[in-house]
Amino acid sequence: MKLVFSAIDVETTGFDADKGHRITEVGLIVYKYCTEKRLLEEVARISTLVNPKRDIPLEVQEITGITPAMVKDKITWDELAPKISNVMKKTDVFIAHNADFDSIFVATELLRLGLEINHDMEIFCTMENGRFATPLGKPPRLEELCWALDVPFNPDEAHRAIYDTEKMMEAFKVGIEKNYFNIDDLVQKIVDSKTVSEAA
Repeated sequence: MKLVFSAIDVETTGFDADKGHRITEVGLIVYKYCTEKRLLEEVARISTLVNPKRDIPLEVQEITGITPAMVKDKITWDELAPKISNVMKKTDVFIAHNADFDSIFVATELLRLGLEINHDMEIFCTMENGRFATPLGKPPRLEELCWALDVPFNPDEAHRAIYDTEKMMEAFKVGIEKNYFNIDDLVQKIVDSKTVSEAA
């Protein structure tokens, strides 16, 4: 059976979509996961700056490097969201580093426009599942996770969405190979659910 894994990172104007903060960049990589061979194959990606149609606080600009001038002529979320929704509707596993932030932000921004997501998708957080990467078991920064798994990481390129997504997935694959990340139970749960649905 083949499942759809969607890895995503978003940069935003702030931390709370309910308070009017908006997405400024999306880095999304879509994979087909073959359950028999346990292989991930990239099938699509979306990497774009997004015009949030609002200000970007200076302190956020300093973190992300994304300025109002950079997004002024870029696609708006209203224009991009239908493509993201189409991916989310087919997604079996949503992967993010700090998934509580990315999954809630993306879902909130899609639902705000009346667009669909797959409410049955499983969520895998490389931050929560990556506590092995730090001495005291705190949730690691992406750089810390990559360092622990010998994945090259350039801090100067961090906080750009597609770079963070790529590095997260390099770490994810190494983590699976070295048995730091166990996705077998999660995958089996999805397979069982799909088997029941197909039999019904």
